[in-house]
Amino acid sequence: MTRPTCRPLAEVLNAVPDPRSRQGRRYRLGPLLALSLLAVLSGATSLVTITRFINGYDPDLRARAGLPATCRLAASTLGRLLARLNGDVFDTATCSYLAILAADAPPTSNPYPSRAPLSGLAVDGETLRGSRTADGTTVHLLAATRHDSQTVVAQRQIAAKSNEIPAFTPLLSGLNLTGVVITADALHTQHDHARHITAASGHYLFIVKGNQPILQRRLKALPWREAVLNDHTDEQGHGRREIRRMKICTVRPDLPFPHAAQAIQVKRRRTDHRTGKTTIVTIYAVTSLPPGRVIHAQLAALIRGH
Repeated sequence: MTRPTCRPLAEVLNAVPDPRSRQGRRYRLGPLLALSLLAVLSGATSLVTITRFINGYDPDLRARAGLPATCRLAASTLGRLLARLNGDVFDTATCSYLAILAADAPPTSNPYPSRAPLSGLAVDGETLRGSRTADGTTVHLLAATRHDSQTVVAQRQIAAKSNEIPAFTPLLSGLNLTGVVITADALHTQHDHARHITAASGHYLFIVKGNQPILQRRLKALPWREAVLNDHTDEQGHGRREIRRMKICTVRPDLPFPHAAQAIQVKRRRTDHRTGKTTIVTIYAVTSLPPGRVIHAQLAALIRGH
């Protein structure tokens, strides 16, 4: 299979609509955005330090990126430009670039060659650190992140006075979900989300909590005492010991959730070595993966990978 060719980042970012007036433009947008990203990755945390990084770059580096070597950028100018960018288009451009990089990486060996490989993609939301404004509002982002490389392949900003649920389907709409298992917390255990994923030839693994009360009651009522133990891990690290016991139930597949093929129970026993306190948590989940599609250890790894 031919791997996609990865274009230079500056060229990719040239596809972002330039909000500046054509009159008086002295340089292209893509190189400026690429060098700004490089500054942030180098530790810049403000407009002043970003412009200081850019202005201090080697002239040859700036020229190769496409920014005139003689350009002296002001923080106020950069701030006005960034404030007018289309954030969703910028996210799409950068995430597409990262997805191509991830696809271009050497393939990892499949420890289960008899089964077609599956990759985990975690959908989760986070509030952007340092984004709080004077009126108390913050920027909240919903992202799709690969389990194996932690690469963000899609990202959207949550609209003000809204939540993550309406952004779930648009987030995944541009991705190829064949051979992908979408993992998500209970907030996204929604019927429409499950239908969208399966219609796109993907699979889901969703945590179930109180926002789906009927499904949660049905899961708790399954014959877990009679179910065999499918996976067990006992690990120590970060000052604690954690024991996980996973059971899978397929004897009652008619769960009130679209395309649910298996029910999962995970009992997590965690002991804090510093305080000596032990907590036991029981987690329930549903998945569209049919029995035998993955081995039990893979299913447990998908839950932990999220």
